[in-house]
Amino acid sequence: MELGMIGLGRMGSNMAQRLTRGGHCVVGYDAHAAPRENARAKCTVIANSHVELTAALAPPRVLWLMVPAGDPVDEAIAALLPHMAPGDIVVDGGNSHYRDTQRRAQALARQHVLYIDAGTSGGVWGLDNGYCMMIGGDDAAVARIRPIIETLAPAPDRGWLHAGPSGAGHFVKMVHNGIEYGLMQAYAEGFALMARKQEFALDLHAIAEAWRDGSVVRSWLLDLTADALRKHPGLGGIAPHVADSGEGRWTVAEAIALDVAAPVITLSLLERLRSRERNSFADRLLAALRGEFGGHEVKKIEPS
Repeated sequence: MELGMIGLGRMGSNMAQRLTRGGHCVVGYDAHAAPRENARAKCTVIANSHVELTAALAPPRVLWLMVPAGDPVDEAIAALLPHMAPGDIVVDGGNSHYRDTQRRAQALARQHVLYIDAGTSGGVWGLDNGYCMMIGGDDAAVARIRPIIETLAPAPDRGWLHAGPSGAGHFVKMVHNGIEYGLMQAYAEGFALMARKQEFALDLHAIAEAWRDGSVVRSWLLDLTADALRKHPGLGGIAPHVADSGEGRWTVAEAIALDVAAPVITLSLLERLRSRERNSFADRLLAALRGEFGGHEVKKIEPS
């Protein structure tokens, strides 16, 4: 089966490579030259423009977007649309907000172009392990791209689902990422507690390895924790700055809108925000207040 892959960053390039291995013809395009050349080395046919990309595919086309959420998705669609034909399919494999997905699906439907959301998990490991995919969209459109999904998934009958209509796939992926925030935070706090208990001189990497077999807290994230502690004992050289790409915020906002209590996900998001604060104003004010009401010592910042 032929398809076009737009966005040849590391994950998009790996997906294209997995599809090529599975016997699909992939025509790739990226706005930047370096990703195009990297993908070319992996046996992907490379186009140098949106026009070349669409011209290289016989209609009805399947065009798979792996670009950052927000404006880049709208810009990619706007660039592709003049060169598309009725019956073409656009798949958004990124982490778009599900309401943006619904808006785009409605707009493209007026042009007789089908739109599918494919929340994709698996990161750089998906090339070998397969990707978990959460699909939203029209039944007939999803059926048409099923061979692609089954090739990208860990197995044809595992690791993917058609979650529901347009937006459902990205909604499920949003919640998936919110849960991921909470799981990661729990591991981080537990290992921090053990690191602080210096009298036992605990080997954190060995503990993570032991927990990987038989423990009720075993998971792929624990596997990655063990690997990280093996590569970086004591985590020296790693800055305490944790970014977020938006899905946790959307999950918390949706929980509030639906009156669903989600304290673990919410607090894990707030901890990520806190990790970015240097010389926190809030913490300095707390210290000053303790000094005011209780006469507690207020530590001063030493001049550099």
